[in-house]
Amino acid sequence: PLSLGTNPYYPGAMVSDPGDLIRRHRTAEATVTITAGGSPVADREVVVAQRSHAFRFGCIGFDLIDLANGTVGAGADRDLAERMAGHWFELFNFATLPFYWGRFEPVRGRPDTTRLLTAARWFTERGCPVKGHPLAWHTVTADWLMELPNVDIAAAQVERIQREVKGFAGLVDAWDVINEVVIMPIFDRYDNGITRICRDLGRIQMVRMVFDTAREANPGATLLLNDFDMSAAYECLIEGVLAAGIQIDAIGLQSHMHQGYWGEAHTLDVIDRFARFGVPIHFTETTLVSGQLMPPEIVDLNDYQVEAWPSTPDGEQRQADEVVRHVRTLLSHPAVQAMTYWGLADGGWLGAPGGLVRADGTPKPAYQALHQLIKGEWWLAPTTLRTDAAGQVSFGGFLGDYDLTVAGHTTGLRLDHPGTAAVSVAL
Repeated sequence: PLSLGTNPYYPGAMVSDPGDLIRRHRTAEATVTITAGGSPVADREVVVAQRSHAFRFGCIGFDLIDLANGTVGAGADRDLAERMAGHWFELFNFATLPFYWGRFEPVRGRPDTTRLLTAARWFTERGCPVKGHPLAWHTVTADWLMELPNVDIAAAQVERIQREVKGFAGLVDAWDVINEVVIMPIFDRYDNGITRICRDLGRIQMVRMVFDTAREANPGATLLLNDFDMSAAYECLIEGVLAAGIQIDAIGLQSHMHQGYWGEAHTLDVIDRFARFGVPIHFTETTLVSGQLMPPEIVDLNDYQVEAWPSTPDGEQRQADEVVRHVRTLLSHPAVQAMTYWGLADGGWLGAPGGLVRADGTPKPAYQALHQLIKGEWWLAPTTLRTDAAGQVSFGGFLGDYDLTVAGHTTGLRLDHPGTAAVSVAL
């Protein structure tokens, strides 16, 4: 039985301690048999060290693109950029890069390919897989689409997906293929080419067009359907997409909590509702603010415009508590494979104090608390063991990659499945 407690931000809401579930779903007990020439390597010192997590602890890498391209100036600007990069890589193992069409190709035929390729290569060389966001979206889309008839807009959208997915294959092998389809055909804030063709095609056929194109361009890529709408409308869309035979590799759920922390009970309810489809879940856009909360009556978060939105000491403590509880909750559910935090530093999206690091590069309590989880509580530091007469050692750890060093030789092993694992290593 799980111990129960009360969520202090939602009085009366009972929540489960996720610790037992995290151990059950995210860890393995490994027995490693080490041999040399077919014989057990007995009574020998072995050092086991964790190299990475299988769970994708992600963050957007937008602010590091200039550093990756060597276009940051000298002096204080470069020092700050390098410190931000140090914070990023110390905590995260999965990057999201921006492919907003209107910024990536503001002039038709002149895409920002080289700069993004350099950034993607920079992340992958440092051991971080990269996701592109997004390939199709009605917001921040290319203005020049408006000059085209709908049939040509659709053709341009297909060509854009083919170009990016093929051109970045091997560096970007995960994509938010289409973003916020629930609202796409009824979006009325301003006219745009993507809403026009979604009205013509309908949601399901729009999804089919972009997913089929991306799948053909890179059959091995992980393709996501992403949305902020956590209502039944998104569930109905997914039901229709799957019933139409369209393969989606992961369901993207946005969780911008500018109006307050969801709480464990609500978060688990959302996960359960979407986990019923049997498709892995990624929390693609997560923020928790360390300042004044956005008023609850705001419907569109973009409508909240303030001259300054500062972080506060009390808010920073609240954010630290909430980010720990949120990430623990995500890891407690086996359907969740990844989480992407939407901005390392304050002042990014909507000018909110949603970062884990202040604008001057100093870590906030939320960064330190998350680091203690990912690289502390959930990390196996180098551990010295000794093989028994059968050449075996045993250790427990989180799913992921490990280095095993014995007799001056280092080899890698990976724990892929929770529970118990039997691994053989031949020197």
